Amino acid sequence: MKSTEVFKQTIQDYLDNRAKTDVLFAVSYAKTGKNIDDCITYIFNTVQKSGCNGFADEEIYSMAVHYYDEDTIEVGKDFDCRVVVNHTVELTAEEKQQARQEAMQQAQNEAYNRLKQPLRKPQAKQPEVANQLNLFAL
Repeated sequence: MKSTEVFKQTIQDYLDNRAKTDVLFAVSYAKTGKNIDDCITYIFNTVQKSGCNGFADEEIYSMAVHYYDEDTIEVGKDFDCRVVVNHTVELTAEEKQQARQEAMQQAQNEAYNRLKQPLRKPQAKQPEVANQLNLFAL
């Protein structure tokens, strides 16, 4: 799933949960003519206009709520951008065990490869010859 789709789903989940707990927002969220795609476009344009690269979750969520609350709001042009979404991935017990086994196998392979490499003897450094006057060369 593309990061924009993850971002879109994250915003939609937040708005759905907010509409369940906030009756006043539920009315705004149900307005005809409002949709999640325009909401995301509005957020992207608002972020771009700000010139900032990072935002707290609450700031982005408030932009989404603002989009639904306002009847006359300029969404802006749709454009491609890269979005980074902070989210945690919950692994099942099987996935955790598999990841652990893969990490152990990789560590064993790296250790084995280091042992296979021939030992390299450190080369002795040759003393540097400084521009020094020789009394016997005069």
